Amino acid sequence: MTWLPVPLYAHAQGLSSTQIGALFAVPVLVQTPLNLLGGAYTDRIGGRSILIGSSAALIGTGVWFIFAEGFWMLMLGQLVMVLARAAFWPATWSMASELPGVRSVQFGRLNAVTNVGQIGGTALSGFLLAGAGFPAAFGALAAVGVISTLAALGTQRTTHPATVSVAGVFDAYRPLLRQPLILYTVMCAYLSAVPFSLGTSFYPLLLADYGHGEEVSGVVISLRAIGSIAASLLVARLVRTGPEAFWPVACGIAVAVGVGLSPTINHVVPIGLWILLIGAGSAAMTLYFQVTISEASRPEGRGAALALGGVGWGLSHLTTPLLIGFIADRHGLVAGFYALGVVCLLFATAIAFMRGWAFAARA
Repeated sequence: MTWLPVPLYAHAQGLSSTQIGALFAVPVLVQTPLNLLGGAYTDRIGGRSILIGSSAALIGTGVWFIFAEGFWMLMLGQLVMVLARAAFWPATWSMASELPGVRSVQFGRLNAVTNVGQIGGTALSGFLLAGAGFPAAFGALAAVGVISTLAALGTQRTTHPATVSVAGVFDAYRPLLRQPLILYTVMCAYLSAVPFSLGTSFYPLLLADYGHGEEVSGVVISLRAIGSIAASLLVARLVRTGPEAFWPVACGIAVAVGVGLSPTINHVVPIGLWILLIGAGSAAMTLYFQVTISEASRPEGRGAALALGGVGWGLSHLTTPLLIGFIADRHGLVAGFYALGVVCLLFATAIAFMRGWAFAARA
């Protein structure tokens, strides 16, 4: 629900493309260590407590944005939102890995439901912006925070609280970082998050520059989530890990092609189709790295392992807006999309060569 309002709100206040990119990139610098801390604490206090705190933070963020003016107030709101996400995802993934049934199917269902929320949030915020303005969109975000907090309070506790030092928490990452397979999955997570980063930052600006209103932008950007839902449900039983798996390479190429060709034709149909493609590719890649990390880690350390996947996401959210914002200020927004498409293609190529090395070290 912040994907459309925040970049458009910043643009309406006269912020440059570089400043808008910084709004989405700089908070990630703080997100990464807290992401790791939240993932490790998930293994000790359980995901329920993390979910309650993250959901409650949405309430404050929504109210804050209503009154935020200027770069620094927007930056503070973004910081709280990013930190809430940093704690939320490792806790949610860890809880999903413990559900009964086929792990890939359960992750696929979780990702599908998540994308349903992204469709509803993006479309709703688009219509609210068009009909009632920014305060209504941010007020709706705060309302969703209230509902999420109540839902988190009703979630069953899976582990008993335990007191642990911060130093002890970060000790859990030393053996994980020595595993090539974990580093490989972090790279997959990075590429899978690129469409998310664009959806929260520069896709709304691209559509606005092409003359499309908020209602159309909300619907078009929600196509990424529709593609993700389809991929999450359809390929959940097909995803296989291992050095011969074609999923990460094929998905990486799909993301690269979709990102690079998005701005070639100024019409909602081709733009929407490219966004649909990268949504499907990123969802299948997300499912792949979630299952791979879960299989490579022990249950008592799975929260920490999945948090490393969150680091890949965080690095993507850091570098993607900065790269495209830097190029957009100098050569235009379209050139920024072209450059990012090339970068994604290089990542997909690197992943193709890394597969054998990563799994051979585990064998």
